[in-house]
Amino acid sequence: MSRRTQKNVGVIGLGIIGSRVAENLRRCGFYVFVWNRTPRPFPNFVGSRSEVTELCELIQIFVSDDDALLETIAEIKGSLNAHHVVMVHSTVAPHTMRAAAEIVQRRGAQFLDAPFTGSKIAAEKGELVYYVGGDPAAFQRVRPVLEASSKEILELGEIGHATIIKVATNMITATTVQAAAEALALVHRAGLTPEKLSDAMRGNGSQSATLAMKLPNMISGHFETHFSTKHMLKDVHIASRLGRSLGLNLGATEAARDSLRSEAEAGRGDADYSSVVRNFFPDGIPGTAETQTQNEGQQTLAGLEGGSSDSAMQQADRLAAAPQTDADEPAIAPSESSTEQAVTEEGPAQPKRHEEIQGDVELTTTQVAEATTHSDETEPTSSAADTSVESSEHGSARRVDREAVTVGNTRPAPPEKEAPESRRGLLSRIFGRGVED
Repeated sequence: MSRRTQKNVGVIGLGIIGSRVAENLRRCGFYVFVWNRTPRPFPNFVGSRSEVTELCELIQIFVSDDDALLETIAEIKGSLNAHHVVMVHSTVAPHTMRAAAEIVQRRGAQFLDAPFTGSKIAAEKGELVYYVGGDPAAFQRVRPVLEASSKEILELGEIGHATIIKVATNMITATTVQAAAEALALVHRAGLTPEKLSDAMRGNGSQSATLAMKLPNMISGHFETHFSTKHMLKDVHIASRLGRSLGLNLGATEAARDSLRSEAEAGRGDADYSSVVRNFFPDGIPGTAETQTQNEGQQTLAGLEGGSSDSAMQQADRLAAAPQTDADEPAIAPSESSTEQAVTEEGPAQPKRHEEIQGDVELTTTQVAEATTHSDETEPTSSAADTSVESSEHGSARRVDREAVTVGNTRPAPPEKEAPESRRGLLSRIFGRGVED
């Protein structure tokens, strides 16, 4: 066998882990040929899985599930011979791993059951941990290949044993995150902040690398995928079925499975599995940076950048409920400067009760003249200057009487001399009742 052939390694499956393993192999001086169901712009990407085995004798398989593994083995088996070693790194049911091994061994090739632990960051750094089951001689031959992407390799016996250990470790991982989600729900319902739980866990005996990584992201609502919900769901399904076949009731695992299934059914199967916390907090944990940002965004959409605690729609509702002038009485148009001040400087105006408005408003000579002009006419036709449109949370538009909003913020004009009798009569007609000077 030539030195170049000995250095050829094939990688089938370029997901989160497979793609990073291929990069590590290349950095370590191996000649890497790859294939993926969805074509990728990757060096030495070949046309089929069988072409990988024709070019390489050492094969690493990173596919997602039982069906994908058996399909891959069925395609490559025709090009396998006694020089090949096939390493399967997928987490599948133990009986599926044994079935794949049997097909490979019939062709005279060697097979290793070699699942791993570690996610995206560990794969990038070449710090995965491999659990290996199978022939020790085959393992020694491929050991340099596995070391290119790992910090530790554990030999665990015959084919199928490594897979059982991998399933068991994922049971612990999934139930740990499920317990953390439940603990966050309990703490929040009791009126405490999630950060207090996070602080307490740092010195707690149950703290783990998983919690150190996942708990802060569960609190902040950041679910960048390191290990997807759909793949963790697949693994706990395997654990549940295996437990039942052995006469075991795995209650914690099944609770984790149900939460993962809910996330997947909600369309979040590609999110990180720590997103199970959304079963308790669909909109994020209240009071965290994420939910505050969401609330600020909702206020911006509703036109509430001014910082008012009430929405413009709520203000309009209160104004609508206050006593109003008769419908055919003339409206007093707000001045341009007061309208601009109310909208741009202070945000939506805070309305006052009708009685307060009466005590505060002083009509300028110009406003009286305008009102007199319309005193014998019907109500002026509304225009763009007379109304504003406020958007509700759901995007529906509602017209708000800008006069009502503006008048509540109008600063009292300087005191004028006592109005003549005719003026009081005019004000009485405007407000619908007697007016005191």
